[in-house]
Amino acid sequence: MELYRVLLVDDEEDIRVGISQKMDWEGLGFSLVGQAENGRDALELAESLKPDVVLTDIKMPFMDGLELCSILTGRLPASKFVVFSGFDDFEYAKQAIQMNVSEYILKPINAAELAAVLEKLKAQLDAERAERRNAEQLRRRYEESLPVLRGLFFTRLLDGRINRERMLELAERYDVALDGGAFAAAIVHIDSAGPQGELVTMSVQQLFEDNLAVPHGRFQTFLYNDSVALLAAMDAQRDIYGLLDAVNRVCALAESYLGRRLTVGVGAPVAAPEELPQSAAGARSALEYRGLVGKGRAIYIGDLEPDAGRRLEFMESDEEALGSAVKLRGEAEIRQVVDQLTERVRASGLAMSQCQLFFLELLTCLLRLTRSAGLEVETVFGTGFTGAVQAADFTNPEQMGQWCLDRCLAIQALIRRQRTDTTGRMVERARAYIDAHYGESDLSVERLCQHLHLSAAYFSTLFKREVGMSFIAYLTVVRMEAAARALRGTEEKTYLIARRCGYDDPNYFSYVFKRHFGVTPTKYRAGQGGET
Repeated sequence: MELYRVLLVDDEEDIRVGISQKMDWEGLGFSLVGQAENGRDALELAESLKPDVVLTDIKMPFMDGLELCSILTGRLPASKFVVFSGFDDFEYAKQAIQMNVSEYILKPINAAELAAVLEKLKAQLDAERAERRNAEQLRRRYEESLPVLRGLFFTRLLDGRINRERMLELAERYDVALDGGAFAAAIVHIDSAGPQGELVTMSVQQLFEDNLAVPHGRFQTFLYNDSVALLAAMDAQRDIYGLLDAVNRVCALAESYLGRRLTVGVGAPVAAPEELPQSAAGARSALEYRGLVGKGRAIYIGDLEPDAGRRLEFMESDEEALGSAVKLRGEAEIRQVVDQLTERVRASGLAMSQCQLFFLELLTCLLRLTRSAGLEVETVFGTGFTGAVQAADFTNPEQMGQWCLDRCLAIQALIRRQRTDTTGRMVERARAYIDAHYGESDLSVERLCQHLHLSAAYFSTLFKREVGMSFIAYLTVVRMEAAARALRGTEEKTYLIARRCGYDDPNYFSYVFKRHFGVTPTKYRAGQGGET
């Protein structure tokens, strides 16, 4: 079983030793992962150790236990805090409660009392962990929300807001069968005469679920844009006519059972589920003909627009996939997305001149990527680019695909160069700010990030990756080097040097200096080695 992590903080070494040695940590379900002799050291340790429990004295030099708990409550909200004090003072206890402290123990610390406190904390941590990890409860909640999740999935699928990889992943997760030789989308229009509301829409959905029998196929119904949509998976494209007959029967039932007239637009069948947005577009177009061909029945776009099955659309999921590949992934992923787009153009069988709308949307996507990255259009598309590029300028889909690939790779290379330059400039600005303000005791990562207009979490990760140490560690190095220069080159008193280097407390300055250089400031100035 995983042990809970404990950080022990006390300025008295004998107390730290006594607690660390007398407690049966593992038997109690804990592991003592770190010790500190003051609050400031504990703050640094907590950042890397992420303790579940912090045991801390109240009265300590440099930063007391209550201030430590106050800061860590914000940084480690799931952690528990126990404070020790040799002072039976109600004011301390009141402050401790306000700091979200779990327990308050008076010194001298009794091992049995501390063990009882740790057992109590373990029970609380176990309960919280069990609640978070209760698989049965999570499964039950998931199953209750599954119909809603499936409906959202189908909506995104018909709207073209999901790529193939994500589609297959979610279909498996939601137990949705997407097998078949052909797929078609249908969208229901409910006569608006009289009050409609959600109850009517849901009644229409239930009517289709109870009475729609699709020959040689399966169907799904779901709420879609204040109406109902159908998604049919069939054995072959010719089975679309069986779907039309079945839909017409339900439309007739709707007038009898619900007193509602339904008109259903049916899109042309497509070969793969990721092409369903094309069928959905056909279904929407079919509904536009209801004033011409009549209401209360299924309207098939293939009867009205014979070439509807060859409709070619650049979808929202295409733009999402291409943008993600260019901004976040490598050349192989970009090639894969471009190859899929090229294959769609080729499989449509359309002449290049008939692909103009598709190409314009692709070009718009590339221009958006270019501008959102702050790049000059001519650096991507060439000097003198005016946007006057047409699908007919390419002799085949492969040539169009190569043109697209070249632009995507150019955008990616420029974005990466820009990121490297931006990161370098940001780190240099941070270093310059630290060099200018290290002598101010209130200098913090939050204050620096306000100056840089960055979030503290993002800056801390980036700074440590680029510099090799955390902000606090780097600031300490800068201050220590400045202090060492002053000690070597001036006769200024140590407490004044400490203040000039950002330390209001000369004792804490001496403590940090000795930890950094191995000798006290006085011995360093005298040029002597060794410990004091």
